[in-house]
Amino acid sequence: MKTIVLGVCGSIAAYKSADLTSKLVKRGHSVYVVMTANATQFIGAMTFQTLSKNPVTSGVFDERESWRPTHIDLADRADLFLIAPATANVIAKVALGISDDALTSIALATRAPFLIAPAMNGKMWLHPATQQNATTLRTRGAEFIGPEEGMLACGYEGVGRLWNVDEIVEKADEILLQKPEGVDGRVESTKKIKRKSAKIR
Repeated sequence: MKTIVLGVCGSIAAYKSADLTSKLVKRGHSVYVVMTANATQFIGAMTFQTLSKNPVTSGVFDERESWRPTHIDLADRADLFLIAPATANVIAKVALGISDDALTSIALATRAPFLIAPAMNGKMWLHPATQQNATTLRTRGAEFIGPEEGMLACGYEGVGRLWNVDEIVEKADEILLQKPEGVDGRVESTKKIKRKSAKIR
């Protein structure tokens, strides 16, 4: 069983993340959902908690253990960090190293492989700033799947739709079968990092 931390951002496509969660669980994975504040405006945490059978995190103060921050625990536990749907806002934050909520804090702390499935207005996706942020993340080892073309919720037709859920599941499994390589090419385990830190005085 592999552990997948699924980040859900504030997009109308967030409802598709419920189907994604269900299908990942059916593949035998342990799924922990992390929602941004905006995501909770589109879908409730209880939906993900029921489908994943795990607690849902929506803030850095959602602590389940008094001594260990939940976002660090999830960052260490993850075999794959998947953001679906990923908004332009969160892609920008992760590219710039901004960690002002649970999801972006996990993005900085984890050494798990990254898989990002964008969903947004086509003009936002094609904007040079978003494209530059995506390129930055790719150079650090993140993989992108989508977006695809089609009718968008905003009324436009073009690129920006969340990629097919079944294909996201297949891509996730493909990455999990590969030799782990985290963002920035950092492949050291948490234990190795702790050992190195212990030597620093």
